[in-house]
Amino acid sequence: MASESVSVLFKLYCLTVMTLIAATYTVALRYTRTVSTELYFSTTAVCLAEIIKLLLSLIMLVRETGDVGRCRAALVTHIFRSPKELLKLSVPSVVYAIQNNMAFVALSNLDAAVYQVTYQLKIPCTALCTVLMLNRSLSRLQWFSVFMLCAGVTLVQWTPPHSTKVQVEQNPFLGFMAIAVAVLCSGFAGVYFEKVLKSSDTSLWVRNIQMYLSGIAVTLMGVYMTDGARVLEKGFFYGYTPWVCLVVFLASVGGMYTSVVVKYTDNIMKGFSAAAAIVLSTVASVLLFGLQITLTFISGALLVCVSIYLYGLPKQDTTKVMKAGAEQDDTHKLISV
Repeated sequence: MASESVSVLFKLYCLTVMTLIAATYTVALRYTRTVSTELYFSTTAVCLAEIIKLLLSLIMLVRETGDVGRCRAALVTHIFRSPKELLKLSVPSVVYAIQNNMAFVALSNLDAAVYQVTYQLKIPCTALCTVLMLNRSLSRLQWFSVFMLCAGVTLVQWTPPHSTKVQVEQNPFLGFMAIAVAVLCSGFAGVYFEKVLKSSDTSLWVRNIQMYLSGIAVTLMGVYMTDGARVLEKGFFYGYTPWVCLVVFLASVGGMYTSVVVKYTDNIMKGFSAAAAIVLSTVASVLLFGLQITLTFISGALLVCVSIYLYGLPKQDTTKVMKAGAEQDDTHKLISV
């Protein structure tokens, strides 16, 4: 009983941390893009996050190998003597760099709550990539939840709620297009990286290092091409505040932490985490940005939360749910066909 209680407590801890990271990152990023007229360069923030991810991965690789010598040997083997592997991991690096920059564009033009709901479109995008790239199948209930999620996002975007305390000029259409690009990048890069991981027994941390090395090169190029002249004039860390540092920190540890703790949780818990993050982002948006909640937003957000839960149900459970529904519904043939 003690081990079971510890296991449950640890899962709750994982769920809590995942939720707080997701919600805090979204709200903090939105805050840093709307409270100042002299904004920091988002390209430098993305690049700095990649550098921190690389350093953290190196630390984790040292822990995994046991000493610095073995870590150095692994790096020589898989980094310096494997240019093809670096090239292979450069693909998700480029895609993730685009995704991270699109998050800044989106949250400069959309409220945190709207972003949090709309970003859940990554679920159907990931599902589609999984089917096409990994030859997996989805249950009927999962497909149903995908369409329900899309309907919920449509409701949220139909009449987006307005924030009364945000004074900067915004372009909701540009924000939505940025999210669309971000979710496409998220779905493809996540499935691609999973496919690379399962194609060999190479350490996760080695793969991360390969990807972050390429990511640093790509994001540095983005800094030079987008903000090069202004960075040389004002400095790499121009406009950085404690809030911006928090955003960079959360961007650095968020994805890495999630990838580590996912094996200790299940899809249902991840679904609850996403739903809780939506609720927290909404509450924070009301308090910080004066978000005016609309009926369509509430309806759409509720549909998204329910669809996330349904999508995460284990397949054996979804079968039971469908059978129970079939027994209570005379039109069950429409479900089973």
